Amino acid sequence: MTTKASHESQDKVIADFWFDPLCPWAWMTSRWMLEVEKVRPVEVRWHVMSLSVLNENRLDELPEQYRELLATGWAPVRVVTAAQQLHGDEVVGELYTALGTRFHNRGEGATREAIAGALQDVGLPASLLDFADSDKYDEELRASHKEGIDKVGQEVGTPVIAVPGADGEQIAFFGPVVTPAPKGEAAAKLWDGTLLVASTPGFYEIKRTRTEDPDFSNLD
Repeated sequence: MTTKASHESQDKVIADFWFDPLCPWAWMTSRWMLEVEKVRPVEVRWHVMSLSVLNENRLDELPEQYRELLATGWAPVRVVTAAQQLHGDEVVGELYTALGTRFHNRGEGATREAIAGALQDVGLPASLLDFADSDKYDEELRASHKEGIDKVGQEVGTPVIAVPGADGEQIAFFGPVVTPAPKGEAAAKLWDGTLLVASTPGFYEIKRTRTEDPDFSNLD
């Protein structure tokens, strides 16, 4: 027997979302996607990507401050990957929410203390913090990163979103980059518009210079 709940799940559009917990813009987009889940038949599946992996072969080209930031970026993605490998895909989104809330909303930054607090917040073992300095699951981390970035190319970063197109093949895009995270009908309209442009054959880019920093004030 097929339950009503399973029918509802089957009717939803699956939106695969690749994130690096370090990035405040990806965090903003992820909170928008949670709002989209409320106003459109969409279900988000969470995946790790890594700005540290993305930039590891061009560190000499980057400002020192950004290189230092990328050095701190390994710990969070390694811990999330270890949590996924040891406790299942279902913990990824919840742990990302806990990490992002501490890193960005509370301004704690990507510290070991913040990661430990996030693990405690979601009831995951404190021992997962040991993987912050371990390459045990780097192969899985890099595979997840590659899956996402291969859909959009090396010239972009996080987040990457992929959804089924009209022909069943995935369409993928970087962004949208927006602040603050839209709520309610505004979130729905941005989703509809993003899908419209992303699904247009030959469409590649809309962009303008950022004039505001990420605004977390309307996030829970």
